[in-house]
Amino acid sequence: MNIVLFGAPGAGKGTQAKQLVKKYGIPQISTGDILRAAIANKTPLGLQAKELMDQGKLVSDEIVDGLVEKRLAEKDCEEGFILDGFPRTVAQAQKLDKILDRLGKKIDKVIELRVSDEEIIERITGRRVSKKTGKIYHIKYNPPVDENPEDLYQRPDDNEETVRNRLKVYKEQTAPVLDFYKAQNKVYSVGGHKEKMEEITQAIVEILEK
Repeated sequence: MNIVLFGAPGAGKGTQAKQLVKKYGIPQISTGDILRAAIANKTPLGLQAKELMDQGKLVSDEIVDGLVEKRLAEKDCEEGFILDGFPRTVAQAQKLDKILDRLGKKIDKVIELRVSDEEIIERITGRRVSKKTGKIYHIKYNPPVDENPEDLYQRPDDNEETVRNRLKVYKEQTAPVLDFYKAQNKVYSVGGHKEKMEEITQAIVEILEK
């Protein structure tokens, strides 16, 4: 079972990926995690990526694609995988198809988590981090009980202007990837706005097990 979890920043992809990992025992693959591991392990691609990042530059598609290919070829991906946050562009989606073809695999289903812009803005701008413990709270959904309000702060990336800009970039660059997979009849949409996380997970499981 090879799955792509798709959705805007703050749609809940990471949360749902963790639930699916527990249920199916297949790995969650995030390009951020792969990149951090490659840098920590000082692999050739990791060193190239670090050099670019140290210069304040974006890591090229070529490096990201190479890291993804190495990760998907590992033994724990034999029974399947969950891609979270990749591919981000149509070019990456096309390259991913070629990588999987070489590995004798294919994407089975693309799960789109649909959440309105206003809800995403509320989710992200409401996050607060404890200076003392590093725990992440939400002023509406998960308010801190034992924390002094003065010990909480909002991360710079969580302000409304930044979130709106990230959503704009998502719509321009990443949303077209859905059309790429729709042409292959692989896209299934789930409302990511449900109150309970378990309800969203259940809706995804029903799609995967059809």
